[in-house]
Amino acid sequence: MKQFDLVLVNARICDGSGEAEYGGSVALQGGKIVAVGTVPADGSPTFDVGGKVVSPGFIDPHTHYDAQLVWDGLLMPAVEHGVTTVVTGNCSLSLAPVRARDREIVGATFRKIEEMPKSAFDAGLSWDWETFEDYAATIRTGLGVNVGVLVGHSMLRLWVMGEASRERSATAEETVQMQDLLRQCIAAGALGMSTSWVDIDHENRPVPARLASADELDALCAVLGEEGRALQAVPEFWDRDLVLARIDMLADLSRRHGIMTTFSPVFHSNAQPGLTDEIIGRVKLQSAHGARVVPQMQTRPIDLSFDANASFSLYGKMPTWWQTLLLPGSERRAAVLDPERRARLIAEMEGDHSPMGLEVDYRKAYVKRAVRPENKKLEGRIIGDLADERGCTVAEVILDISLSDDFETSFGLDAVGHNDLAAIAGFLAEPLVAIGAGDGGAHVSNFATYGDTCFLFSEFVRRRSAMSLETAVHKLTHDVARTWGLKDRGLIRPGFAADLVIFDPDVVDRGPEIAVGDLPGGGYRYIRRASGIETVFVNGALVYSQADGYSDARAGQMLPLAA
Repeated sequence: MKQFDLVLVNARICDGSGEAEYGGSVALQGGKIVAVGTVPADGSPTFDVGGKVVSPGFIDPHTHYDAQLVWDGLLMPAVEHGVTTVVTGNCSLSLAPVRARDREIVGATFRKIEEMPKSAFDAGLSWDWETFEDYAATIRTGLGVNVGVLVGHSMLRLWVMGEASRERSATAEETVQMQDLLRQCIAAGALGMSTSWVDIDHENRPVPARLASADELDALCAVLGEEGRALQAVPEFWDRDLVLARIDMLADLSRRHGIMTTFSPVFHSNAQPGLTDEIIGRVKLQSAHGARVVPQMQTRPIDLSFDANASFSLYGKMPTWWQTLLLPGSERRAAVLDPERRARLIAEMEGDHSPMGLEVDYRKAYVKRAVRPENKKLEGRIIGDLADERGCTVAEVILDISLSDDFETSFGLDAVGHNDLAAIAGFLAEPLVAIGAGDGGAHVSNFATYGDTCFLFSEFVRRRSAMSLETAVHKLTHDVARTWGLKDRGLIRPGFAADLVIFDPDVVDRGPEIAVGDLPGGGYRYIRRASGIETVFVNGALVYSQADGYSDARAGQMLPLAA
C-alpha cells in the first residue's frame, strides 16, 4: 500500500538552508513534504528528477500583482522563473480596503505609479469588493501560486479620512480608526503594511501615506507589533541624507515595536558612487543594535522605457518636459510645436540630469515600439544614430517621432543603473541584503520586471562565482520566508509545504524581453520567459513544466495561514 502521493527521485537536494546539497529523494503527501533523503520504495508514484536540482520554491517579496491576481491566479510568467510565493501590496498601495467612492482615485494612482494600462485595469478588475476580507475572498479563488498581501498605508488613510487623506495628517481619533482598520485587515489575512515616502499619485500629488505624521506611523507600527506583522517602506533611495535618515527611522520602529522592517529599492549607480556602501553600512550598524531592517536589492540591471504620452519620473529634473507631458493631447501637440517651448525641451534633454540617481544618456536610447506603419521601420534604431543621420539633436528626434506617432512611441534605455555587475555581486552576497525589489506585475507595458531569480543563478552563481548555488537558493527561499515569518515555507524538510522547483543550474537563465498581447482588453505587455526551470510544484501540485506548460492545478494559498 502506497504511503505517498509522489516521490521525487534521483534529485540533487538544495534544501534552502544554505548547507551543502546532497543526493536523495523527496516524498510528498497532502501538499506537504513528509520525507527527505532515503525514501523506501513502497509503490508510490515517482517523478525522476534526472539528477537536476530540487529546491524550495522561490519567494518574491516585492511585487505589484494586486490587479493581475484578479484575472490570472497563476501570475504568468512568474512561475516560469521558479516563483511559488509573492508579496503584493507594496509601496503604500493595495486594492483593499477601498470604498466604492474611491475606486477611481485608487485605480488612477495604481496606473500612474505602476504604469498599468487603463484598458487592462478596467477590463480585468471586477471591483466588487470594498473590505480587505472581500478582496482576499476574491483572489483566493483560483490561486495557482501563494500570495501574501500587504495593506497599503495610503488605503487605510483614504478609507478613514477620504479626500482629507491627500491634504493633511490624521487626527488622534482618525489614527485610532486606522489602527482598528489595520487590525481588521490582519484578521482577514494581511501579511503586514506598506508605506512610502516617495510616490506621487495620478495628479502628481504625494500619495496619502506621505502626509502621515511620525506619530501616526508609530501608532500603526504598534498594531503590527501586537499582531506579529511586518512593515515595508519606500525611502528616498537616491538621496544620501534622506535614505540614511529613513533607515534610522525604520530601525527605531523595529526596536520599539519588535517588528521586521524592510525597504526597497536599493540599487548601485555610478552616478552616486559609494551610496550603496553607506546604505549597507548603516543597516549593519542598526542591526548590531537590535533592529531588523532589511534592504531589498534586485539582481538585474535597471532598464527603463519612456514616451511623450505622460509624465514619468525620468523627466523629474526636466521641468518643461514634466509640465508639457501633463497637457491633454491636443494642447501637448501645440506646445511641442511652439518654437519657444520646443527650444526649452531640447535644451533640457541636452543638459545634465540623472533622475533618482540613474545614469541617463539619451543618445543611447532606442525606438522600442512604434505604432504607425511608417515608423515601424525605426524599431530598434539608436536615437543617437538617427540624430547624426538627420543632423539634429536627440531631443528633436524623440519629439519628431513622437509627434508623427500621436505620442504613442515607446523608447528604451538599457542599464541606466545597477549595471556594475562586479559591484552588485558583492552587495548581493551580503547576508543582510535580501533579493527583492523586482516589481513583478508593474510597468508591464514599458519593460519586463521578471527574471531576477534566473539572473541570480546565471550571472552571479554560474558566470561570476560570486556565491554558491546553496547560498543563492537560500537567499530566494528560507531567508525570505524567515524574514516575513512564513513558518512553513522555504525549506525542504518534513512538515514544510511542498513548494518545489526542479531546475538545471547549468542552463537556468532569463530569456529575452518580448511583447505579448495577453492583457485583459487586448493590451500588450513586456515579459521574459526563462530557461532551465523544468518543473514547479505549489503545495504538492504540479503547476508548470517546461515540457508541457501550465497545468490546471490551482493549489495556491494566501499566506500567512491561520494558526
